Amino acid sequence: MYDKVQLRSCLLQTRMALPVIEWRQKSDDICSHLTNSQLLTNAKTILAYFSFRTEPDLSSLFYDSNYRWGFPRCVGKTMSWHVWKPGDSTNTGAYGITEPNSDASIIEPNEVDLILVPCVACDHRGYRLGYGGGYYDRMLSKTEWQSIPTIGIVFEFAYLPQLPIESWDKPLQNICTENKLVLSAEC
Repeated sequence: MYDKVQLRSCLLQTRMALPVIEWRQKSDDICSHLTNSQLLTNAKTILAYFSFRTEPDLSSLFYDSNYRWGFPRCVGKTMSWHVWKPGDSTNTGAYGITEPNSDASIIEPNEVDLILVPCVACDHRGYRLGYGGGYYDRMLSKTEWQSIPTIGIVFEFAYLPQLPIESWDKPLQNICTENKLVLSAEC
């Protein structure tokens, strides 16, 4: 089995090599599964992400004004979540990731109904492989975040039977690929 560094590198290369039209179609299919999900339709405040390094693009969802959207800002080793709506300005954060402006309203955990989590890879148990910074694992290990439903967003080729895991890795409850939405990612 690959280690996390090798696996991340391999999967990122595969993702970056996707033709734009295929990446767009797969992203649209993921958005379709999410739009038809009770988890999304029952939510009011949803935490998401701006696509980076050819991550699945969820931006078509962000124009639905039935939802209040929150996006992360990374400062030091922590993430804070801020309200963003189409037309609001953004900044480029420390890692080259698009972020809401620092003066955007903060969203507290008790306001959140659903978290859409970007993944380099995810396994059938719900464990994710991210970029290695540990931001989501640190956040999801805090008590105030643990009861909020999560959906890992990943392309099907990176939805794997099993990933190498560490003691601090926190599994996600649900996974969405372009082919399916897997609820309660417990095998």
